[in-house]
Formats: sequence, C-alpha cells, structure tokens
Amino acid sequence: MVQIPVIKFNNGQEIPIFGLGTWKSKPGEVTSAVKDAIDLGYRHIDCAYIYGNEKEVGEAIKSKIAEGVVTREELFITSKLWNTFHRPELVEEALKETLKNLGVDYINLYLIHWPLGYKEGGALFPTNEAGKIEFSDVDYVDTWKALEVVQKKGLTKSIGLSNFNKNQIERILKVATVKPVNLQIECHPYLNQNRLIDFCKSKDIAITAYSPLGSPDRPWAKPEDPQLLEDPKLKTLATKYGKTPAQVLLRYQIQRGVITIPKSTNKSRIEQNMSIFDFVLSGDDMKYIDTFDCNGRFCPMTAGLGHPYHPFENDEY
Repeated sequence: MVQIPVIKFNNGQEIPIFGLGTWKSKPGEVTSAVKDAIDLGYRHIDCAYIYGNEKEVGEAIKSKIAEGVVTREELFITSKLWNTFHRPELVEEALKETLKNLGVDYINLYLIHWPLGYKEGGALFPTNEAGKIEFSDVDYVDTWKALEVVQKKGLTKSIGLSNFNKNQIERILKVATVKPVNLQIECHPYLNQNRLIDFCKSKDIAITAYSPLGSPDRPWAKPEDPQLLEDPKLKTLATKYGKTPAQVLLRYQIQRGVITIPKSTNKSRIEQNMSIFDFVLSGDDMKYIDTFDCNGRFCPMTAGLGHPYHPFENDEY
C-alpha cells in the first residue's frame, strides 16, 4: 500500500498531503467511494456540512473502523462551517451537528467555508422574492473567535479557512489567539494561486487545493467552458510521463507542497488518482505548467456577489 506523505501544520498536527474530496458526491454513491478509498490506503477525507452527504461519509468510516481496516486515530477528517452559521453562538451547534452526522467525537480540521455569511435561522440558501441570496452582516473575525473556542473544547484538533483572500487572512491573523493552520482554495494550473500560496507560506499556513482537476462536473459548467483535462499541452505532458492528465495535475500540486483532495466516486479512478508517488515532474515541466495560468476560476461564488466580504471581488488575490 502506498505511504502518503504528511505535512505538518503550524500547531504540530499532521495532515496527509493527499485525500478524497466529497463535494458533489451523491449520498447514494459516497459511502462506497469512502469505503473504497480507505481500503486503497486513503487516510484523509474532506467533507463539508453543505455537501449534504456527511451522514453517508460517516457510515463508511464507522464500517471501516468496525472491520478493523483503520482506526479513528489514523483518519484525518476535515469539515467546514456553512455560511448560515457564522453568528458566533451558532458555531458550536453547527460543528456538533457535523460530528453527529459523521459519527465521530472530534474532527481533525474545521474550516470557515466562505468569509461571507448568509441570513441565519432558515434555509441553507436563504433567498428573497427576487431569488437573490439574503446576506448576514456577521464579521468573519467574530466567527473565527468562535472557532477558537470549539478548538479549545477539543471538538476539532485544528482550525482554518477556506476561500479567503490575502486581506481577509491578514485581518484574521491580527486578532487570532489560535493561528489558522490551513487555507483551502480552488487551485489548478489555470488558477495556480502562486501569490496566495507564497503569502500563506510566509505565514506558515498550509494550502489545500480543491478542484485540482478543474471541477469538470461542477453543476454550472457550460458546454463552451474550457476543459482543463482536455488541454492539449497537458495531454502532451501526460504522454511524456506515461501518466493520465489527471495524474499530472495531482502530481503538480504534491510537488508544490500543496495538499490535494480530488473527488471521485469511481473505484478505479480513486485508485488511479493515488498513483502519483512513483514519478516526478521535472523542474522545467513544473515551470511550464505554471504558464497555463489564466486566472481561470471555475468556482466564482456568483451567489455571493455584492457581499462586502466576497473574497474574489475585493482583493487582487
């Protein structure tokens, strides 16, 4: 079985550099996907409350622990606080709901999913009569302080951020008594995030790449949108290394020291995605892949446009 390297967070906790993403994995398929992944040697599972499938992920975890394939201590589980629970008094209950769904006493990493809050107390996507999302005015700095509390209570081992820009991270760092260990962002060669990654490295914050394959199955994709996996330049590189385009994309992130969480529910794809530790991209090819960057964001968070804390409207990176 492949030994997946780990990255050490700034608080001493360790995270496997490679894991299974569960965004867009249908509840009916995700249980078998997580079971297959654990059987194949995955020890890092990335979840979120809003994905609507944490109970099914929890069933797979429970079953593999019961079978003796893995212990809870060997697993690294991430989840994320959804936008309607940003009010500080809602944070602990939201995390407890996630723990109940997953059937565990603690998670390893809890992230603020987005810096912008939605109106609390109702639907997960609260909308007005015009169908526009209703926002909350909670400051994510106050949400962060509530995350520090749940971490001190042991409900999560580490806390971090997702989809925050440089200025927003700096605001958190100014008030934090517990420093974020991780920033999870969309990251692939069309959006290589070099500046944000360098900034986070300078602050000792690890990076996790979501949509590392360009999220070809995102629900809002249009037929004319560019397909990263179909890029001829990438296909040429894949042929050169005798690997698939997906394996080259995943290897690219691993070599940059970026934690990577490709999603799949297909067992052979889950296995294939993991077969990236037996080759190395040359320095020149790494630089070449960097040149694919075109600020090509596949997950622009259009529902949140106009929110004062929208991360992609209000800062250069």
